[in-house]
Amino acid sequence: MSDKQKTLEPRPVSESQSEMAEVVLPNDANPLGNLLGGRLMHFIDIAGALAAHRHARSYVVTASMDHLDFLAPVHIGDLLILRSSVNRAFHTSMEVGVKCWVENYISGTTRHVSSAFLTYVAVDKNGNRIEVPPVIPETEQEKIWYEGAGRRRAHREAEREARRRKPVQSP
Repeated sequence: MSDKQKTLEPRPVSESQSEMAEVVLPNDANPLGNLLGGRLMHFIDIAGALAAHRHARSYVVTASMDHLDFLAPVHIGDLLILRSSVNRAFHTSMEVGVKCWVENYISGTTRHVSSAFLTYVAVDKNGNRIEVPPVIPETEQEKIWYEGAGRRRAHREAEREARRRKPVQSP
């Protein structure tokens, strides 16, 4: 078996699962003491890239973030937990889901604060696209995310085609 065949062997979702934690500090927050939305997006991008790196076993670049919900504010001092995994792999790209929770380590409570879907593309050290292995969804939830990723990809492709056909308007 060649090295390329080994690297393209299907991998279960569980091999890509990643988790990171961040304590929200004053520098991350707005004047109301809430985590800045852009800072949360930054954390989500890093957490998503961790899962994509693990699956592809290569460099990855962010291609898109096509859905992001801010469900509740995150406050200074909160412990932000981000969990990510590859939902589906295509030829050179992967959809990654990231869910974010806040853990208040004083009260012991946890709440879901955000979710996002991102697309990453695997690249070599020169920035050229490279193939990624298929993903194997094992649990019922992973199978739901796998099917949803296919629908979201078709929707992104349709949107991209519509933008391509629409003439550019100047402001």
